[in-house]
Amino acid sequence: MQSLLMLSRFIDRTLRVLALTGGWLGALLVVVVCYDVITRYFGVPKPAGLNSTMIQESEYWLHAYLIMLAVGYGYTRQTHVRIDLLREGFSERRKYWIEIVGICLALVPYSLLGIWLSFGYAKQSFLSGEISKSQTGLSNLWLLKAGMVLLFVLLLLAALSQLIKCIAGLRGDLDEDTRDQLLNGGH
Repeated sequence: MQSLLMLSRFIDRTLRVLALTGGWLGALLVVVVCYDVITRYFGVPKPAGLNSTMIQESEYWLHAYLIMLAVGYGYTRQTHVRIDLLREGFSERRKYWIEIVGICLALVPYSLLGIWLSFGYAKQSFLSGEISKSQTGLSNLWLLKAGMVLLFVLLLLAALSQLIKCIAGLRGDLDEDTRDQLLNGGH
């Protein structure tokens, strides 16, 4: 069980690093939006090769990757929606079982289906050389679509990490901090 918990900690650390990267993309997004506003409304010239459409499309690419990189980590930190009013009265053991059933019956199948569907979508985009619908937009649209595959892979990894911790919790192998984070979101 300890080796599985080590794997869970490794997954959690990886998801955290990716989420922090997503956070930096958020900071970059603010800079790009400000740059877009300044160049558009104050007549500041754009560098050679860039146009307003490219800048605007890069904004939604940055926003999309920010979300895609953060969702898996968010799940491991219990940021998802719960019905806490009902859950609060449950025993610790029952909370673990509810989490295990939810992961196995909902999150894992959802993630696998998302990977399967989005992979074909991204692959087709790559093979066709898909570009923006705008003539002056960004090329390599497959990079954005491949991000959906990444989102579902990270969500699946987060589900695996949480499943390992729930099983360890049922066995009594979790330290108090991990148990508190898993069951209560650390609050």
